[in-house]
Amino acid sequence: MLVAFSVAPSGSAHHDGSVGEAVAAAVRVVRASGLPNRTDAMFTTIEGEWDEVMAVIKAATDAILVTAPRCSLVLKADIRPGVTDALHSKVDTVERYLADE
Repeated sequence: MLVAFSVAPSGSAHHDGSVGEAVAAAVRVVRASGLPNRTDAMFTTIEGEWDEVMAVIKAATDAILVTAPRCSLVLKADIRPGVTDALHSKVDTVERYLADE
């Protein structure tokens, strides 16, 4: 499965409104998991089996809660049993169509 998620502190941003330091702590957890992942400006996407992906998302959320009393978590999942490397293959498919133009 692929899960795109966003986790951020709520109500305790830096004086400039930045949540970057807390988000970095969550991304650090994801990268340490060893699961395929990618982070962009809005979401981190992680790939693996249901239980392992959800455990990493929980740990990333816990990393946010170390610095804040509350956090926001948004998830979007693509659940396709038996499919691997969807993190790359889905993008590759779109790029092939774009190359045909």
